[in-house]
Amino acid sequence: MSKTILITGATDGIGLEAAKLLATEGHKVLLHGRSAAKLEAARATIGGDVQAYLADLSHGADVLKLAEDINHDHARIDVLINNAGVLKSPNTVTIDGLDLRFMVNTIAPYILTKRLLPLLGSCGRIVNLSSAAQAPVDLSALMGGVEMDDMNAYAQSKLAITMWSQHLAAEHPDGPSFLSVNPGSLLATKMVKEGFGIAGNDVGIGAIILRRTALGPDFADVSGRYFDNDVGAFGHPHPDAADHVKVSAVVQVIDIITSKILTF
Repeated sequence: MSKTILITGATDGIGLEAAKLLATEGHKVLLHGRSAAKLEAARATIGGDVQAYLADLSHGADVLKLAEDINHDHARIDVLINNAGVLKSPNTVTIDGLDLRFMVNTIAPYILTKRLLPLLGSCGRIVNLSSAAQAPVDLSALMGGVEMDDMNAYAQSKLAITMWSQHLAAEHPDGPSFLSVNPGSLLATKMVKEGFGIAGNDVGIGAIILRRTALGPDFADVSGRYFDNDVGAFGHPHPDAADHVKVSAVVQVIDIITSKILTF
């Protein structure tokens, strides 16, 4: 049966490869990107039943508009893949005064997910891109009050999205399903090339696991868990993700941030 699947950051890298794979299988792919030219090129490359959405996830207003557009255009979506991510940028502070990595990698997907929950229903799946790189979350940095180096900011943002995935899974025991996944370390994405100066491993590794987590029967009843594709199995994220006090504190700060930058 054909599914409707929204993939953020789908104009290159893992997101684009996953979109190609899913479209080839006959699914309706909702393609997100922040460049109109890249969106059009991706849509032409993918073919099939594809609908494109333009939004800069570093801008709170754009995230809200994206959610409004999806809600307007669709009565239901089956899967949301929060794939968009950033490691390095010439300017790491957003117009809302937040660290770019936290905004794009953690806060924007949280806002989008919350806004789209009614469309996902009890049987939907939310797949959140985590990473093998995870570090304790500095709440002051999450609020935008601390400058960080690229890798530390990225690692903190990836633990934070893993934390809120668990939190929302606990809040919604009857669904939809929330899963965080490390798609594979050092895959051949633009982020890896810019951040580490290496070609990286086949992005198809990441695309295949995104397809499995989105649709596979072995991921049907795993809400709140973390899958590590480096070892090909469910695993344990950073120990802070098992600390309910720390998880609650991170989610509380994200809620404060979203209430300040959006009418949420």
